[in-house]
Amino acid sequence: MLTFHDGNSRFGRRDFLRVGGLALGGLTLPQLLAQREALAGSANSKAKGLRDRSVIFVFLHGGPSQIETFDPKMTAPAGVRSATGEISTKLPGITFGSTFSRLASMNDKFSIVRSFRTGDANHDIKPIVGKHTMGANMGSLYSRIAGTNHPVTGMPMNAALFPRAVDPSTQAEQNKFGKFASTGSLGTAYAPFSPGGEGNFQKDLELRLSRDRVEDRRNLLAGLDRLQRGLDSDGNLLGADRLQQQAFQTVLGGIAKAFDLSTEDAKTVARYDTAPLVRPNQINPKWKNYNNYVDNAKSLGKLLLLARRLCETGCGFVTVTTNFVWDMHADVNNTGVEEGMQYMGNPLDYALSALIDDLHERGLSEKVLVVVCGEMGRTPRINKNGGRDHWGGLSPLLLSGGGLNMGQVIGQSTDDAGEPHTEPQELDNLLATVMHSLFDLGQVRLMTGMPQDLVRAITTPKPITGLT
Repeated sequence: MLTFHDGNSRFGRRDFLRVGGLALGGLTLPQLLAQREALAGSANSKAKGLRDRSVIFVFLHGGPSQIETFDPKMTAPAGVRSATGEISTKLPGITFGSTFSRLASMNDKFSIVRSFRTGDANHDIKPIVGKHTMGANMGSLYSRIAGTNHPVTGMPMNAALFPRAVDPSTQAEQNKFGKFASTGSLGTAYAPFSPGGEGNFQKDLELRLSRDRVEDRRNLLAGLDRLQRGLDSDGNLLGADRLQQQAFQTVLGGIAKAFDLSTEDAKTVARYDTAPLVRPNQINPKWKNYNNYVDNAKSLGKLLLLARRLCETGCGFVTVTTNFVWDMHADVNNTGVEEGMQYMGNPLDYALSALIDDLHERGLSEKVLVVVCGEMGRTPRINKNGGRDHWGGLSPLLLSGGGLNMGQVIGQSTDDAGEPHTEPQELDNLLATVMHSLFDLGQVRLMTGMPQDLVRAITTPKPITGLT
């Protein structure tokens, strides 16, 4: 058989795709394709309320400043206003922190929420895994309803990307403040698939990818080589029927290719690649989080490119995060805000603007929702060392695409950017906004066999005002 396998020891030997003897939820991929051929696939999607959309959730771990990002408050006193100044945007009267020149030139393509708060100043991963998500990754809620794998491509519907997914020289994922693979009460079958980290895919006619070397096309193709030997001169798998052939070619041409960045146009890779922006020798090595800063610059752009590729191949929810970098206290561990925005703000501006532009150019902006936030914001006043400390009263939030209303600034903050001045938008409102983009929630309410606490969690809160 041909098997894609998640060998991560935290979840056990969880296969996510098999073509051949063993089943995925009782069906092999050829059977799934046959079922799709018979039913045209539409009735099931409608019954689930599925919209033809995906989400890329960019989690800025550490807690970015609301002021140096998208609410600079330049009329506030020194020590409160943006330490990096401001820059005018495409929308009249709206300014961003000066690090974000590319995003400033295109803010008609996304919306900013200036009245968003995460509720506390704790380091965790609460926007993506929290009480409002039932202790599960937000993508796990999605896959519990949508299914664990795309019925045509076999792509996992829920994925999480960390630096090692694109660069094996980076550190392992950061789980100190919470596990991105948490599934709460839903069960580990709904955990996000992570193409990086510990372990390799299983053998025995499996697609065996070294997950810390997935970007190396030669390794990718070597893992397929012994399967290719089973093809005849016309490219058909010996002894396989038509649907098995289709499954085989779908895997080889779809999933494997999606994870292989070397198949991407070199100009597109350069358009995303953040590594040249901040080289390791440009980062002050005195900070204990030096290696985190290095990993962030090396991987962020390619992670967003990989996320786009996964969505194109059928993934419905992709969590993207680099190692913990946005905690700008100006202490022995972390840089202050001015220096930190050079290390982290510049790559974010470059990669995020590339992603948003690329989605528009490919006609995917309505089909892919990009969400960007951290677990908290930063204190309104800069501390004596030039850093900002933990703050739960206000946090930056950006959303782009996904059928939502773009080109807006939602809400207002107080004069010191410490609290919402208008109606606060909370984590449950963010969850409702994301799920509104992915599902017809009226249909979800009518579904049978779904955990009612899940249905309530995603259908009860109101989406963020003005976006839907």
